[in-house]
Amino acid sequence: MITMIAAAAENNALGKDQGLVWHLPDDFKRFKRLTTGHNIIMGRKTFETFNKPLPNRTHIVITRKDNYLNKDATVVGSLEKALEFTKTDEQPFIIGGGEIYKIGMDIADKIELTRVHGTFEADTFFPEIDEAKWKLETEEFHPKDEKHEYAFTYLTYVRK
Repeated sequence: MITMIAAAAENNALGKDQGLVWHLPDDFKRFKRLTTGHNIIMGRKTFETFNKPLPNRTHIVITRKDNYLNKDATVVGSLEKALEFTKTDEQPFIIGGGEIYKIGMDIADKIELTRVHGTFEADTFFPEIDEAKWKLETEEFHPKDEKHEYAFTYLTYVRK
């Protein structure tokens, strides 16, 4: 089961200037809980936003740069090649960025989306979810509070 996981605003904003535009600690905890022990597939720019590799996850980086090497990741040239490395993982995760999500939308089986309630200026966006192809399976609202500047909802979609 290939799962895309993302946090996107109501206008599908993901981030700006290679960073997130909000800080949601409970969403980070959920991301860690869901992805730990799995392969995480991402674009080079997303990988380069990490201070260090995320613990207990196998990093697979997609890039067009032929000479890109990193000792902390498997580097490949396409999503198809990335998926070849995940054969032993029953649930690899596609974690971004915007271009990788666009490609992944056609092959993913599930979407774990944190919908951040607000609209934000951004330069990276999550693709539209086509309701004809995806069924909303669960949703869980999280209100704004002292640790979370914005309310958000966890949405789980499965392919119809």
